[in-house]
Amino acid sequence: MGDGDRPAVVGPYTPARRAGDWVVCSGQLGLQDGAPAGTLEDEVRLAVASIARLLAEHGAGLGDVAKTTVFLADIADFAAMNEAYVAAFGEHRPARSAFAVGALPLGARVEIEAWAYAPGGATG
Repeated sequence: MGDGDRPAVVGPYTPARRAGDWVVCSGQLGLQDGAPAGTLEDEVRLAVASIARLLAEHGAGLGDVAKTTVFLADIADFAAMNEAYVAAFGEHRPARSAFAVGALPLGARVEIEAWAYAPGGATG
């Protein structure tokens, strides 16, 4: 992790930005001590927890997430990702796309980005 509870940034980008009523979270990896967590399920759980922390900084929460995109290093991990994703989001079901990519930063198996609709939240 980076500053406090904020995830470490792995490149020249902003982890989350408010754009009017929207909060857009850059793709989050499930990192533990700067490396991908033990299991795919751990990576999903930690990536969603990172999104939740970023959203909170902008006056939003996981319940405000309207859309996610899930990037998988191996599409064969879809079922395991889906199970962990449902556990992390609870009853909330944002619209979602999920697809395989050639590789992810730091050797991660999953990366998740999110768009949250949160009118009137904090700016920043």
